[in-house]
Amino acid sequence: MVETGRVKRHDAKDAKGLREPDVELDRWAHDVVGAALEVHRTLGPGFLESIYEEALCIELISRAIPFRRQVPVAVQYKGRLIGQGQLDLLIGDRLIVELKAVEVLAPIHGVQLRSYLKATGFTLGLLINFNVPLLQQGIRRIILTSSSARQT
Repeated sequence: MVETGRVKRHDAKDAKGLREPDVELDRWAHDVVGAALEVHRTLGPGFLESIYEEALCIELISRAIPFRRQVPVAVQYKGRLIGQGQLDLLIGDRLIVELKAVEVLAPIHGVQLRSYLKATGFTLGLLINFNVPLLQQGIRRIILTSSSARQT
């Protein structure tokens, strides 16, 4: 069912048989978005990504949200290690958070997060762009299913 142009969460779950993240993972995502909103409310747009990362880490600590920063991710090709990527934040060892401070999120930013989800086997990621007037406009929630990723 559609409500004001947006798909309700329970209807999104039923659509195409896609599975929503479990309650704990969804709660972490909600809590991270709340922390990011506080950072954006305090700093506003216009700073470098590293500034937002530092501020968000302070906010996560103050909210007792478990996280690791700049986490290396092994990249394999046909079972062989060929390099590594780096996650900006890993929440509770299950939720990937990629931070940006760009004028507009480009499709490649979503592709990057999807690639990290595939490489780690995790199912949920948040792409957060702080360089927007309203942070809600800069947040993308990406769920990886067994066959593809979808964005909400």
